[in-house]
Amino acid sequence: MNTLQALPQPLDARSDIELVSLAIAGNDLAFAQIMRRYNRLLFRTARSILKNDDDTQDALQDAYMRGWRALASFRADARLSTWLVRIVVNEALGRLRRQGAQPARVVPLNAAVDSDGETPEMHMPANPDEQPEPSAMRAQLRQQIESRIDSLPEAFRTVFMLRGVEEMSVEEVAAALDIPEATVRSRFFRARGILREGLARDVDMTVGDAFSFAGQRCDRMVENVLARLERERQLPGA
Repeated sequence: MNTLQALPQPLDARSDIELVSLAIAGNDLAFAQIMRRYNRLLFRTARSILKNDDDTQDALQDAYMRGWRALASFRADARLSTWLVRIVVNEALGRLRRQGAQPARVVPLNAAVDSDGETPEMHMPANPDEQPEPSAMRAQLRQQIESRIDSLPEAFRTVFMLRGVEEMSVEEVAAALDIPEATVRSRFFRARGILREGLARDVDMTVGDAFSFAGQRCDRMVENVLARLERERQLPGA
């Protein structure tokens, strides 16, 4: 037998279905790989609802715990990403209800100005020589985009996060949020119009960087959830 063929396939090369099977069998590294694969998608999904990084990370941990407990109910006829998005959406919405949060502020569809009547461009130096370095400009623009996304009506915000930022297909977003595909297209079109009205062409350059969830934050999420899994296993009757 070829020695290379006998080597086990690395976890990051396994399919979602294989990782789920391994995780159900008690392989925490497989579940960690699932988290690393979908941390950014799920963080952005919850963030679009909760609009607060700390609350979002707490919600994401709880959603992962719910997902881990329910792994045996996952069916291969669905996409794991869709299944996980539904869990994190329910967790985030549940938190809003428990907090007694007020409905999201409705932003007019032609809104391109801040509450003080100024557009984002008014805060940018007019003299090119006074412009910050490209990296600083990119960070500044990313912050503007994140702030503008936060100001979208809630129904538009989550659709835009999944369709525009995560680049999920219309069909995937519709399945994840349990809404018609036509509604996804309409909400995405209107959300994009609001953003482009204020930020013009620059939205396409940096929208993929918005609400990044990688590096240390990704590592901490994985470590925290694995620690919670271990504590839960040690509970009496577990």
